[in-house]
Amino acid sequence: MRQMKRITALSAALLATTAVAGAEQYFNRIASFPVALNTPDAEDGQENSSEIITATEDGMTLIYSNALLGGIGFVDITDPSSPQPGGFVALEGSPTSVTVIGPNALVTVDTTEDFTQPAGYISVIDLATKEKLVTCDLGGQPDAIAKNRDGELIAISMENQRNEDLNDGEIPQLPGGNVTFFDVTEGTVDCASMRSTDLAGLAEIASEDAEPEYTDFNSADELVVTLQENNHIVVIDGETGEVTSHFSAGAVDLEGIDTEEDGRLSFTGSQMGRLREPDAVQWLDDDRFVTANEGDYEGGARGFTVFSKDGTVLYESGASLEMIAAHLGHYPEGRSDAKGVEPEGMEVGTFGETTYIFVNQERSSLVAVYRDTGADPEYLQSLPSGVGPEGALAIPSRNLYVTANETDLTPDGLAGSHVMIFELGERDAPAYPQIMSGLDEAGKPIGWVALSGLVADAEEPGKLYAVNDSYLSMMPTIYEIDATQTPAMITKGTLVTRGGDAAQLLDIEGITLDGEDGFWLASEGRSDRLIPHALYHVNAEGEIEEEVPFPPDLLASEIRFGAEGVTAIGEGDDMILWIAIQREWGDDDKGLVKLVSYKPESGEWGAVHYPLEAPAEGAWVGLSEVTAHADYVYIVERDNQIAGNATLKKLYRVPLAQMVGVDLEGGLPVVSKEEVRDFLPDLEAQGGYLLDKIEGFAIDADGIGWVVTDNDGVDDSSGETNFWSIGAL
Repeated sequence: MRQMKRITALSAALLATTAVAGAEQYFNRIASFPVALNTPDAEDGQENSSEIITATEDGMTLIYSNALLGGIGFVDITDPSSPQPGGFVALEGSPTSVTVIGPNALVTVDTTEDFTQPAGYISVIDLATKEKLVTCDLGGQPDAIAKNRDGELIAISMENQRNEDLNDGEIPQLPGGNVTFFDVTEGTVDCASMRSTDLAGLAEIASEDAEPEYTDFNSADELVVTLQENNHIVVIDGETGEVTSHFSAGAVDLEGIDTEEDGRLSFTGSQMGRLREPDAVQWLDDDRFVTANEGDYEGGARGFTVFSKDGTVLYESGASLEMIAAHLGHYPEGRSDAKGVEPEGMEVGTFGETTYIFVNQERSSLVAVYRDTGADPEYLQSLPSGVGPEGALAIPSRNLYVTANETDLTPDGLAGSHVMIFELGERDAPAYPQIMSGLDEAGKPIGWVALSGLVADAEEPGKLYAVNDSYLSMMPTIYEIDATQTPAMITKGTLVTRGGDAAQLLDIEGITLDGEDGFWLASEGRSDRLIPHALYHVNAEGEIEEEVPFPPDLLASEIRFGAEGVTAIGEGDDMILWIAIQREWGDDDKGLVKLVSYKPESGEWGAVHYPLEAPAEGAWVGLSEVTAHADYVYIVERDNQIAGNATLKKLYRVPLAQMVGVDLEGGLPVVSKEEVRDFLPDLEAQGGYLLDKIEGFAIDADGIGWVVTDNDGVDDSSGETNFWSIGAL
């Protein structure tokens, strides 16, 4: 009950941050750097990665480890709003971590070929010449590296990781790990000073096979080390190598969370006694540190914890990160049965007189930012990162925070690995989120993702309605949005039902008003999944009153890229619905796509052809939305490309007079179109990589245009939703 009260209070605090008037200090994203720019000669389809990230001591150059390509990359951030490629240094093996001391970068590299014989080394690289100065064999597989405050001592967590294909990845799997120390002089490692602290026999779980994960020094040269798989934490005197304290990371009772991957967001489950299994760890001061509780096979507490170095738990976030993600549309439903938002990377940085805690969440692709108060941390904001943020770096001297996003999806035609840069400054409000949800009647977040269609209320300016697509296959929902707030607020979610139960397996891509307080919904079909292309008429309570399948003459040439929007022209018996078909079907000439009409009063169908822009090589172009307003029908046309490959995201309009559907069996007239707005500059202004799916467009009662992107349910996506106004049309 106490945890539930804390979660409710957190939701209230999150909502309160969006209503603050007057300037405050916030982090906003100012740039995004695709790491593929550093490796242009990589083979086509080769995955890149940016994992652990650091910076030169002047804060002008970022350095990240790239295990997939076997090297470290450099990013020039002399102008942080315009990061430039700084080159790549290839290494033999897979870099696991990197830090900088003086003029040199220190990189740990894994060269293991046999899990029973782990191997690796540390290399010292001259930052000016990119030459390797010193290499020390480590006698095992390294994970994380840490330096002390004066740069004269380093520690490496020697994980000697397990074979995850052996015994389902369970430990013990010898050899066990240790922490290895080196002395450093003027940025150069003294290989002869190598010494190790054995960690065997400390943990209650698989004590003979310690697997140290992450480590950090405080100003007293005390080293804190997480043993993630062992669910244990160790504090070591860095000078003597002596273990001064160690303790179990403990467990958390999680309540009010989503625990089932079932195509719906339902925060009613629990996981009792969930092992924290911490990954990243950072000191807050010489007596307290904070852990990101990512979890492994047996746990994952979905949050972060502040500990005293004697093992006392000073603060536990519980499920609050999950609730924040749900409010922001970033909750990863596909990870509900596992580790939820999965906190992994972490950073602590002091900017002026304020110490901030940054918690990177691998699966929600958010960074939660807190202020250290000396007691319970104070939630401030969440930052949108790329896919899978792991590396975290604060650069207080330049008011910057940086993430390295390890996931690379370019082989699938999606976003590649990016480094993202955020700047602290005085602002009236954070730039993100642009849309979020409030609380439902039970006091829980109104869960939402994948907004795929948009329509405006006929009378109330700034009042909109949106729908989600098939990502939430068991939770088709109509969302009410108050766009007069900043950010826009989802104030209500109405479940679409059939016979009193949730209407299952719909893929709602369009919504329009029926003129009687209800809606018409357009659902995209999939014949290979026995889901029909259809229109659904629902009342104000979301109950399906009528289902209208597409006619046989239309379905004869169907493909899965079907209805992507619906709009209404006229009223009562004269109402005509127009449905935008996303791509050419089998009977369409290349470059022509159907706008299909349906008259509910008579059941009459018709169509016209709409001319598509020519796609770039390897891309396709299609429609995403259709919206009638005044003397025009507005069409969103886009390619399927993301980030640097995106070239077409535009709004066009067709004269209403040309929207006269003819019989589907005859030749269809081709309408003319006029460009209204190029959305690429709007997307570029967000500071991240360009999102591919503008899927909702509506014009409200004051004639203001509103745009929303679909975040694909945070599945192979950053989860980011852009929502903005283009002003009066």
